[in-house]
Amino acid sequence: MVPQKCTFFRNNKTLAATLSTDLYQKIKQKWLILCFDPRKIRNMTLHREGKSLLIIALIIVLGINSVVAYFFPDQVYLREGVVIITALFYLIILQFFRVPARVTEINPQHIIAPADGKVVVIEETVENEYFKGARRQVSIFMSPLNVHINFNPISGIVSYFKYHPGKFLVAWHPKSSTENERTTYVVKHDNGTEVLFRQIAGALAKRICWYAKEGDVVQQGKEFGFIKFGSRIDIFLPLDAEICVNIGDKPVGGETVIAKLA
Repeated sequence: MVPQKCTFFRNNKTLAATLSTDLYQKIKQKWLILCFDPRKIRNMTLHREGKSLLIIALIIVLGINSVVAYFFPDQVYLREGVVIITALFYLIILQFFRVPARVTEINPQHIIAPADGKVVVIEETVENEYFKGARRQVSIFMSPLNVHINFNPISGIVSYFKYHPGKFLVAWHPKSSTENERTTYVVKHDNGTEVLFRQIAGALAKRICWYAKEGDVVQQGKEFGFIKFGSRIDIFLPLDAEICVNIGDKPVGGETVIAKLA
């Protein structure tokens, strides 16, 4: 079935951009409703990693609108169209760096989702960097629409950390776990269980930020890093861990229980 078309700007054939109804509704729901909901605006804060970029983007948006208004003072639809497009552009960037309110139920047996996104891998594999043995792997892919804060899946002490420079293959590429830019964290719980989680850069993600180092004490659900513009996180668990999610599930970082330790 061919989707119906809708005009982006009313009564303006020159600027009217035809979008599928589905795409239009997605933009409306994701950006306009999200960003203009007064309750969300009151509770929304912005991540420190995005402040400089947001200032630059705001200057660019204001500059574009000023230039259009100066050179085309009589083109009302053109000016309104540019305002709408640049406002959407800015809101997309703004929502990307939003800091949501998350409540983590602390439980030493639970493994909490380290990020928002979609579960794309659940398998038994061999982890060669630290454990050098079999582990249960759960991978969460973050699209540019997700919150990109990374949360500690368990409490404990950071027993291992390493940054690996590398390529920027798409995050779902089979070799992205070993060839892309990435960091590796291992947190050792008080009961001796160690969990490894890995931040992996993708084709768009050109910067990984981390806020912990070896020897630091970390708390479940607290922020340990940030990946800009979409990527993936791998979690490596003991073989006897009970996996609580399925392929295709969309966990909420800092809240969803993705596994339970034996």
